[in-house]
Parts: sequence; C-alpha cells; structure tokens
Amino acid sequence: MTPPVRTPYDLTPYGPTPYVLTVDACLRDLRAADHLLRTFAAELPVTSGGFGCTHLVRGERPRVVVSVAPESGEEPDDMRARLVAMGYEVTEGAPDAVGRAVLYRGADVLRGTLSVEEVLSVSAIDRVAVLGAPGEPDPGSRLVTHSHVRPLWQSGELVLTAMPAVGGTLVPFEVPDPTPCCADH
Repeated sequence: MTPPVRTPYDLTPYGPTPYVLTVDACLRDLRAADHLLRTFAAELPVTSGGFGCTHLVRGERPRVVVSVAPESGEEPDDMRARLVAMGYEVTEGAPDAVGRAVLYRGADVLRGTLSVEEVLSVSAIDRVAVLGAPGEPDPGSRLVTHSHVRPLWQSGELVLTAMPAVGGTLVPFEVPDPTPCCADH
C-alpha cells in the first residue's frame, strides 16, 4: 500500500513533519503574525516552495504562533539557529494541522482579479470552496483578491474559502481590514 502524500502541516499518527518549525513570539493578533512571517520571508531561507502559516493557540495563554517550512528538509537547522539567535522560542513541528497560510507558492502573484482556474494554476492552493454553495465553483469564476489571500490547511489540502460578491464575482472570506465587531456602538 502506498503511503498518503503528506504536506508540511499534515499531522499524522507518526507525529509532526520534522522540517516544520514553530515560532512563538507571544503575538496577540493575525496582522502582527502576518507581518512577522513577511519579515521571515525577507530574512530567512523560506524559498518560494515553502510555507509560512499562522496558528491560533487557545488555553491559559491565548496567542498566535507561526510555523515555517522551507521547501527543502535540509534548511531547517540554519533557520532554527537564526531564529533562536533573533530571540525567538522555536520548536519542531506544526502546532496543529489547520494552519492559515500566509507564505506559499504563488501568494505574491494573487493580486487583482483572477479566475479560479488561474488561482489554482499559479499557486499552492489546491481547492476553492464557496460558502453556502455545493461543490466546486466554475473554473472561470472571477475572484477579486484584494491582494489578501489566506487559505487554510484542511485534511492535507490548502483550501481557499471564498464568498459570493457583487457582479457574480467571488472574494476571499478573510478580508484584509475587517471592521471590528460593534464598531458603530
């Protein structure tokens, strides 16, 4: 029997994939975590085929941690050493299997309006799911990205959740600048 294909964030009974590193920088919000991941992308060997994700940690000390996975399994030792030298707490493996991807192949080209087919062909995103709609969207459906596309790992697939928008277009479910709850009170 052939073993299943595993992604860097796929937790299995065998434990976390060893080339994923989790960084706890005591962050409280996703925006700060996104910024930290973009800083890592500029300073560390997270190549275009690697991943950088955010993870919500609940419990006594709620926070957002980030995980990074270089494209190659041979780069984490250097990356770990550099992160520790920068003062971060670093552990091996991903904290969970449902990371929110910020750094991934093609993230930098998902700008403007693209068809679903284009999104899938130029990025690491495996699938687009539309809230409230059965099945997959038409490959020709237009997705207005707002330059903010944050897919989630779901059952080993990188899935972008979208929602219907004006003019029959789609938009990512997560917006770049959400209005805080009760902002008008």
